[in-house]
Amino acid sequence: MEARAYLRNARISPRKVQIVLDLIRNKPTNEAVAILQHTPKAACEPLLKLVKSAMANAENNHNMDKNNLYVAECFVTPGPTLKRVMPRAQGRAYQILKRTSHITVVLKEIDG
Repeated sequence: MEARAYLRNARISPRKVQIVLDLIRNKPTNEAVAILQHTPKAACEPLLKLVKSAMANAENNHNMDKNNLYVAECFVTPGPTLKRVMPRAQGRAYQILKRTSHITVVLKEIDG
């Protein structure tokens, strides 16, 4: 049994999210929440909401014990890229790529 939560089109680069996901992978949920609350990264705020959402899904939809959950899987994939134009010297225009992310968190119960 597993509980999932998704965050689509988050306006943060997948590279920045991947750094934080590596910190919480295979950790118990209470430890993952503590790590996210005390890590000074931009990706921590949306990831904290996502982990809490997955915990609520596990408890309410799948009747799992919230004290026995751990982050079994977490990954990020690139979403659609917003393309913007930045004016530069001598009439040139450079392209600015504003990247987005699709983030998935999967929680499972510890067998024991």
